[in-house]
Amino acid sequence: MYMRVYYDDTDAGAIVYHANYLKFCERARSELFFAQGKSPAIDGGHFVVKHLEADFIRSAKLGDLIEVKHELKEVKNASLKLLQHVWLGEVKLFEMTSVLAFVKDGKVCKIDQDTKEFFKNVLK
Repeated sequence: MYMRVYYDDTDAGAIVYHANYLKFCERARSELFFAQGKSPAIDGGHFVVKHLEADFIRSAKLGDLIEVKHELKEVKNASLKLLQHVWLGEVKLFEMTSVLAFVKDGKVCKIDQDTKEFFKNVLK
C-alpha cells in the first residue's frame, strides 16, 4: 500500500516521527481487508498487537511516497505473525515483526478457517 508522508506525520525536522511508522503499518493491515471488501472487525472480533519488534533503518521525509509491504510469517490457532516493511522506492526505511492475537469480548479466541485462508491468500 502506498501513502504520502504529510506534515502531521513529521517532527520539527520534517522527518517521520517514529510512532507514525506503527500507524502506517496499522493502516496498511486494515487496508488488506478494505481492499477485499471486508472489515478488519470479524464476527465481533478483531486483531490486537500482542508483541512487536521494530527496526528504524532510515527516515522518511515530508512529501515522500512510501510503500508498506507485508509478509505472513506464521498462522496459529489464535494468532498470526506478520512482517511489515516500509519502503521509499528501493530503500527500506522500517521493518516490523508483530504478533497479532484474535480477540472477542476481551478474550483471545481461535481464528476461523476463512480468516486464516484470507491472510494466506492475500499475503502469498
